[in-house]
Amino acid sequence: MSLEVTTQDCSALTETQLEEMLTIEGAFGAAQFAQAQTDWVLCTLARLDGKLHGVTFSTLERIGGTPCVLIGLMTIKRSAKRDSILKGLMAEAYHRALMAFPDEDVVVGSRFASADGVEAFKSLTEIIPRSGHRAVGEERAWGRRLARRFSVDDNYDEQTFIVSADGQSGFLDHESSKPEKISEDVKSLFKGVNAKKGGVLIVHGWTMAESLVKLGARQ
Repeated sequence: MSLEVTTQDCSALTETQLEEMLTIEGAFGAAQFAQAQTDWVLCTLARLDGKLHGVTFSTLERIGGTPCVLIGLMTIKRSAKRDSILKGLMAEAYHRALMAFPDEDVVVGSRFASADGVEAFKSLTEIIPRSGHRAVGEERAWGRRLARRFSVDDNYDEQTFIVSADGQSGFLDHESSKPEKISEDVKSLFKGVNAKKGGVLIVHGWTMAESLVKLGARQ
């Protein structure tokens, strides 16, 4: 297995590349990929033996001075190697963050339509929301900031971190290869998410500077 993960500016994407994304056959179509090209700065492509298996549209920016990795859209082909693709895409995101924000703690945020995708954030700490934890003011403030940044704040509930409708212009689209191992605590966070109406859960977490050095290291 030969996994190649590369990142380029969204503005440099070609029509051929956008069409190739449709071969992933995930949650998104041509219109959503085209919109993501406009909305985000970086596009990461993961190829397995030359064939496209995963895509991330993201940006690295500061919100209120705090370094952030915002994953606007990610989709992964439902193949037997999808866990490796997810790991490769996240490793690339952490590497880019390390290069942009050395020696700083970084917030990582995205939208999720189901519990499967939260696996992507397993290396983060202080994940919000999380079961059994009552979010405090600053944690809720981050939820609001991310809702605004994802342009879904009109339907956002800061108490639950849920976007009730029309939130699926982009999210982290991953189907777990081991759904039986998804914890009930994580599943419980999605009880109020109505995916049929475009509902999503906004989740964020932190990677501390010392952890980012390891997470973002080139393998």
